[in-house]
Amino acid sequence: MSKQTLLAVLLLTTAPPVYAQPNFPFFQPVQPPRDVQIMAHRGLHVLAPENTLPAIMACAADYIEWAEVDVRLTRDGRHVVIHDDSVDRCLNGKGRVSDLTSDELKQLDAGSWFADRFKDVRFLALAELLSSAKGKVNLYLDCKQVDPDLLAKEIVAAGMEKQVIVYAAPEVLAKISTAARNTVPVMTKYRPKSATLDSLVKQCHPAAVEIDADDVTPDVCQDAHARGIKVQAKVLGDKRDNATVWGKMLDAGADWLQTDDPVGLRFAEVRRRIPSFPVKISYHRGACRYAPENTLASIEKAAAWAADYIEIDIRPTADGKYMLLHDSTLDRTTGGRGPIRKATFDEVEKLSAGAWFGRPFASLRVPTLSDGLTAMGKQSHVYLDAKDITPADLLDAMRKHDLVERSVVYQSARYLERLKALEPKVRPLPPLGRVDQFDRVAAIAPYGFDANWSILSKELIERSHKAGIKVFSDSLSEKHENVDEYLRAMGWGIDVIQTNHPLRVLRAVELFKPTSP
Repeated sequence: MSKQTLLAVLLLTTAPPVYAQPNFPFFQPVQPPRDVQIMAHRGLHVLAPENTLPAIMACAADYIEWAEVDVRLTRDGRHVVIHDDSVDRCLNGKGRVSDLTSDELKQLDAGSWFADRFKDVRFLALAELLSSAKGKVNLYLDCKQVDPDLLAKEIVAAGMEKQVIVYAAPEVLAKISTAARNTVPVMTKYRPKSATLDSLVKQCHPAAVEIDADDVTPDVCQDAHARGIKVQAKVLGDKRDNATVWGKMLDAGADWLQTDDPVGLRFAEVRRRIPSFPVKISYHRGACRYAPENTLASIEKAAAWAADYIEIDIRPTADGKYMLLHDSTLDRTTGGRGPIRKATFDEVEKLSAGAWFGRPFASLRVPTLSDGLTAMGKQSHVYLDAKDITPADLLDAMRKHDLVERSVVYQSARYLERLKALEPKVRPLPPLGRVDQFDRVAAIAPYGFDANWSILSKELIERSHKAGIKVFSDSLSEKHENVDEYLRAMGWGIDVIQTNHPLRVLRAVELFKPTSP
């Protein structure tokens, strides 16, 4: 070996690692920031049309730090937000995005394909998204087809340099970085088995790398972190988007996880940090924010996310079959009309219970009480709102599903007295609308009160606990569905919060600091 060759080898083996945009100072939309952040694939597309403003801003409302969106160019050179290269699937039009002008795209309906309630949602220009997301949610921009110079200008003009991560091939990212004078953070795919991190750094100086879940290891994460590079673990797909793989990614040290199940992932992550929650969470009508209320889908989601309680509403058909439905009529949440009590089981069974919520749920039917109770699984407790069912029939269903001591029953105090006479082990949950009703309602020795949120106080909760009565409450109006309200009630010692927004309650759980006795 010549002296020159030996010198080259020594330089290669002893040279320090190449650095990228080290420890890029991203904006933190959730304060205080979490160590592990979530990227919701195409926004919260389970509750609103993918890549639309409602789906993206729902991330901000649910304390999800990032929304992943897809960017393409129109025929007239404008950036728009859409995944497919054609508009056929997600808009009421036909043709390739690159063959249509931005003005033509603005005329298209981007919401009705998902559900009629989104008929006024329009196609989203990137500039509009950048403006709407500023200060609220960070954006992962997946560059399907972009103009690097224009993209850099749009991000900088919007003042969103610290609120985006731009994903593309290294050669595209290099152009974007040059145009933005290295102020816009970039990310590319890293395959540790076929490339080196140094080679990617030399090509595009990434602030982060995306790694498929199968390739994420502690060593890979440590190597990236040593260079100030964040690791995004891509866990999309049924085989990877689950608690087992999430746990492996967290153990390996991933910074961000891109997922189609941000709710399940966040609950799993928080339960690792906080094994015992200071309050139990009841999912109102199942996971009704993310699936049609009182359907098997909403129940199964809540059960999969380890809900403490899952609330359901019970009503009979004309021929005496018990179904899950909140309203007395079929009009709002099914394709039917009129009172459910005047419809037969066969008539109700043909109705869609999910189309109103979203086309992906159109095949769902109004479930029977028995099917709903089976879907609860063996872990979650059941909150039975006995809207229209006899005590004897309800008790029969509870016994059949072994739920007598794994449920609470909400109804009037008179109804619950009758139920308790049939089975002393049931757990009554009468409503408490006013403080002056306390003694009268407590006289039936309930398991708990379902107290009106407006009457909650430290004194009421302490009084209830001294009487051996737990306190449940519904925080279902926007006035009360917020972290400050939850924290106040938790500080008073509330036992169960029923909610339409489980991720908001979860955020309060993360922030809660118990006071000394």
